Amino acid sequence: MIQDAPVTAAPAAFDVAALPRIVFGPGRISELAGLVAPLGRRVLLVTGARSFRDGPHWAPLVDSLKENGELWDLVVAGEPSPELVDEAVAAFRPHAIEVVVAIGGGSVLDAGKAIAGLLPFGNSVLDHLEGVGRGVPYTGPALPFVAVPTTAGTGSEATKNAVLSRRGRDGFKKSFRHETLVPRVALVDPELLAGCPPEQMAANGMDALTQLLESYVSTRASAFTDALARDGLARVAAGFEAAWRGGDSEAARAGRAAMAYGALLSGITLAQAGLGSVHGIASPLGAFFPVPHGVACGTLVAEATRVNIAALRERMPDAPALARYAEAGRILAGRPELDRDGALAALVDHLAAWAEHMDMPCLGRYGITEADVPRIVADSRGNSMKTNPVELSDEEIADIITARL
Repeated sequence: MIQDAPVTAAPAAFDVAALPRIVFGPGRISELAGLVAPLGRRVLLVTGARSFRDGPHWAPLVDSLKENGELWDLVVAGEPSPELVDEAVAAFRPHAIEVVVAIGGGSVLDAGKAIAGLLPFGNSVLDHLEGVGRGVPYTGPALPFVAVPTTAGTGSEATKNAVLSRRGRDGFKKSFRHETLVPRVALVDPELLAGCPPEQMAANGMDALTQLLESYVSTRASAFTDALARDGLARVAAGFEAAWRGGDSEAARAGRAAMAYGALLSGITLAQAGLGSVHGIASPLGAFFPVPHGVACGTLVAEATRVNIAALRERMPDAPALARYAEAGRILAGRPELDRDGALAALVDHLAAWAEHMDMPCLGRYGITEADVPRIVADSRGNSMKTNPVELSDEEIADIITARL
């Protein structure tokens, strides 16, 4: 494989923040009750509204959890709000819950994570929500939290932040985050992805892909995150198409396993290295408009990558991120022989082709117009944008958005 720069023997210094115990593999959902039992007997089970509850694993899991203790359950439909978290804390705190288990997509996991953080104290999550909260430091400890993803997207099973939102003109999408919110256990069973419809697999997969790419080129990337991000990109490149097409073939099962693993790695790398411009823009898009997070990532990532590469070439031609983008292009295109310019072009082309092939909608479908762009730009410079490999101007951010209207 062509390298833009030689690998040195000694990596630069880096830190690794807390990680959960990771239990990965097909069929591992059968082990969940045994993993929960040592953490507590009074269990709050948080799920989505339908898919897991209607599936074959629900009844055996409920029975096994009840054998070990007492069980309460909560349904989370849609993206969690501060009000949902506060209401759940008020409702379940009198039951002296000892452990929280969340089974579902990123929204369910984020809700469970926030509830686990606040049940010991009973206060409002708005005390701690970054940017819009009251600025009260959160010190923990949270209740033990077990995360079981049923989609391959956000990587929330490996992070310390719970994303909460209010939608509307004055909306927000912000994180409640702390080291003690990291799940105690992340159980990742690719078989739980079998029921994902193609449009959900596409959006979630594009989210995971974006997280791997943005953390790989982040200003906080390290030798540790590089290794995971490269492997994750290779797994997604190999498995995304088959997972998206679905079915019960060997290829589909292997594709779902690749995507579940890639999403897990994306959660680890984003937690350690940060993200970039796509997630910076996705935050106000999801807060002000009904744009699903994965769709925002999927529709923006090719254009944002193109703009980042152009800005790096113009202002920081020797930046390590250009070599990283090129390596990502070789991985996703399966073309290790490409020189840097060819690999950079292949990366943008491959991302755009995936978005088109998987029918990632343009932003105009959600009522966004050119008149909305300045407001989106103004609210895009949160934590994610701070680790983008190059500082983008307002005009460059606007170009990313308008190109996808």
